[in-house]
Amino acid sequence: MKRPPLIGRSLARDLVPFGGKRVDRLVPRSGSRGPIPWVIAIMIALTVMASAAGIALGNLIDRAESDLSGALTVQIIEANAEVRDAQAQRAAELLIADSAVTSVRVVPQEELAQLLDPWIGDTAASQGGIPIPALVDAELAGVASTEETARLNAMLLEEIPTARVDAQSAWLRPVYDALSSLRYMALGLIVLLALGSAAAVWLAARSAFSTHKQTIEIVHLLGGTDRQIAQIFQRRVAFDALLGGAAGLGLGSVAIWLVGGRFAAIDSGIVTGGNLRLTDWALLFAIPLGGIALAMLTARATVISALRRML
Repeated sequence: MKRPPLIGRSLARDLVPFGGKRVDRLVPRSGSRGPIPWVIAIMIALTVMASAAGIALGNLIDRAESDLSGALTVQIIEANAEVRDAQAQRAAELLIADSAVTSVRVVPQEELAQLLDPWIGDTAASQGGIPIPALVDAELAGVASTEETARLNAMLLEEIPTARVDAQSAWLRPVYDALSSLRYMALGLIVLLALGSAAAVWLAARSAFSTHKQTIEIVHLLGGTDRQIAQIFQRRVAFDALLGGAAGLGLGSVAIWLVGGRFAAIDSGIVTGGNLRLTDWALLFAIPLGGIALAMLTARATVISALRRML
């Protein structure tokens, strides 16, 4: 009587019980892990950096809007310097007397000259060659809405015809819109990276399935289910994704630390508003877990779909 093939005896022995490491040995792995861990590492690193950029931009926008939500600026446009200074002082008195205003500050002309120095030069500003409007900064107890701004502007115009009130947040609205566009761009990049990772896992799973197709057919003949076979590939892809996710998180964290140090050196109030908080870092460290879950689901769906077509 002819003995059964060696692979048949090995598979029959491994099918009892059909689980754990015995299942994993049914589909042998080649000596090399392949490019999947490296691909996932690159994708995770880019995702971590894009996510950090999007979160930082969101924090910056929220901080700036919060700080400037009640800020107003009054411009006194008057050529005569003495009249201009007197009107600025009078505007400050009228504003501080209003119940909606919590603080008022007349901006010194020297400070204005320093701000305009890069554009018009210090000599032109200091010698009076170009008249500089007087500025009065005010802080409201609430939000500087359009109605509140118009009310204060009308109040000042009764005594100071050259006064003009503007909400500081309105000046920066184009900047907020541009930063929001960059944040949405970062979100779109994250979605594309997730799709790219899923596509790489899909190709790898299909290739591995085709390589071991005959062995899988024998497993089916011996009673193996689609779920059990899918778990073999799912477990291996999860391990590859774990290696790649850890490496990608390390690379992304180092890049964020280096870039963050550059921005911290600027020492600007606007820039520091985009600092990452502990909850933000927790979200970044959770990205590799999401990558592992995505890789496992993609591998499972790929193998199950291929098994159904095969049968």
